[in-house]
Amino acid sequence: MKQNPQAPQTYTAWSFGGDDALADKLAELVVQGVKTATSSNHLLYELENEPVPEPGLHSIVLDRAGNPRAVIEIIEVEVKPYKEVDETFAFKEGEGDRTLAYWRSVHEPFFSKEMEEIGRDFSSDMLVVCEEFTVRFIAHK
Repeated sequence: MKQNPQAPQTYTAWSFGGDDALADKLAELVVQGVKTATSSNHLLYELENEPVPEPGLHSIVLDRAGNPRAVIEIIEVEVKPYKEVDETFAFKEGEGDRTLAYWRSVHEPFFSKEMEEIGRDFSSDMLVVCEEFTVRFIAHK
């Protein structure tokens, strides 16, 4: 804090979901500046009584081993039905060929698994938290 009094006092720290290899791959896309957005299942915030992320929130993106890769700041959050996620947002997620078709091909199975784990069915009407972020710091390996 003494070196940068403008820095926030608290951060969340997490790795991207899925599996270890995916956590590393997505963290690397953040470091490269390709991935500037992420999405999550809104229902999980409700069930865990957690607030939806808000602009200004800073997070430390971790790799599979728990090593910090980057600090990001949320700049925009929108909660919308899965079926309303658009091509622009899919591109910002930075995965695969960055198309909406690709985004859906990986997120529908991901969200379906999450919903199954809580005894619910996936629906294109389910709410998704769409976050856009900017990288504030990159940790060197």
